Amino acid sequence: MRFTGKKALVTGAAGGIGSSLVAALREEGASVFAVDITDGDLMNSTYCDTLPERAAKSLGGIDLVFNNAGIITRGLITDSTDDDIARTLSINIEAPARICRGAIPLMEKTGGAIVNTASCWGLRPGPNHALYCMSKAALATLTQCMGRDHAAQGIRINAVAPNEVDTPMLRSGFELRGFDPNTAIKALGETVPIGHVAKPSEIVDAMLYLASDSASYITGTILEVNGGKPVG
Repeated sequence: MRFTGKKALVTGAAGGIGSSLVAALREEGASVFAVDITDGDLMNSTYCDTLPERAAKSLGGIDLVFNNAGIITRGLITDSTDDDIARTLSINIEAPARICRGAIPLMEKTGGAIVNTASCWGLRPGPNHALYCMSKAALATLTQCMGRDHAAQGIRINAVAPNEVDTPMLRSGFELRGFDPNTAIKALGETVPIGHVAKPSEIVDAMLYLASDSASYITGTILEVNGGKPVG
C-alpha cells in the first residue's frame, strides 16, 4: 500500500497502460482522477491548463501526476499532413507541458511526483515514425529539464521509456497493416531478448516505482523499460 492517502491524476486512463495503472494505484490506496479522450480533448489548451486544478478540487489535493496519454503517428515526414503534426505535438508534448505547468504550483507545498510516458523511440529513433519520435524526444528532454528545475520544491519528475507494449494501440496498428495481431505480437516477442513483448503491468510497475518513496532520490531520469531490445 505505497500510495495510501495519495491523490493522483492520470491521463490516457482507458488505454492498455492507463487502465492497468489506474487499477494498480487504487489497489495500493490512492484516490485517482482518471481522464481519457471521452472526458476531454488534450488538443484543447484550456482543458489541459485547467485539468490539474479540477483534479485537485475533486480529490482534495494532488500528489501524483501521470502524463500517460499519447498517440503513435506512423510514416515519413514527407507523408505527414498539417493535422498529423498538430495532433502529435498537441497530445504528446504540449498537453504534458501544460499539465505539468498547472500541477507543479499545486504540489509544491507538500511535494509529490510526476511520471511521464516517453518512449525508447524518442531516445534512439526508429524508421518511419518521424513525428512520433520527435514528440517523444521532446517529452524526454522536458522531463529532464523539469526534474532539475523543480527538485528543490520537493517535486520529482521522471519518465518511463517503453519499447513495444501489448496494448490495443499496438494491436490496432498491426490490424491496419493487414496483420493478425496475435501472430504479430508473438513474432515481435521473439525479437526481444527477455522473450516477450511487454505487458502493460510491466510498464506500470516501473511507473509506480518512480512515483513511490523508494525512488526518493531519483529525478530528471528516463527509465527505459524495453526487455533489452534496442530500437531498430
